[in-house]
Amino acid sequence: MRDDAFRAYFERHHASLSRLAYLMTGESQVADDLAADALTEVWRHWDRVNAADDPVAYGHGIVMNLSRQWVRRRGRERLLSFGSLRHGRDTDVPAVVDVRGALRLLPHRRRACVVLRYAFDLPEREVAAILDISVGAVKSATSRGARQLAELLGDHFRIDGWEAAR
Repeated sequence: MRDDAFRAYFERHHASLSRLAYLMTGESQVADDLAADALTEVWRHWDRVNAADDPVAYGHGIVMNLSRQWVRRRGRERLLSFGSLRHGRDTDVPAVVDVRGALRLLPHRRRACVVLRYAFDLPEREVAAILDISVGAVKSATSRGARQLAELLGDHFRIDGWEAAR
């Protein structure tokens, strides 16, 4: 029974966990590894996960923590791939803007809030539960993160009817 319940969880949520890890790290191979590590943790703590109010949020929280650890180990220099845009240098910006690259420049909490709110369309309360922060902190980090993305991406950035104030 436990095996069947976990197998169903795995089948329903593996892709979502991997996508979240990808959006947080920008690396597909790493995302797959982090999703696998998260699912290993879910399995190890299955009774706690299964008893949680929202088992999916529990898995997302594990991915967020693993992603944060990976980013910290990786080092800041790798995260500054858009450095020339940040410093205002003349840059040949392609017509298609790499939002993932800009996301890497955001501090972890802002990136997490923006990704969970807009890419996963999660309500503020669920994001707050996943990140173990207040709803107010989610609102603030999401707003600041979206504004920072708008500054990095210029006129190319818009979120479903919301445009950052300039």
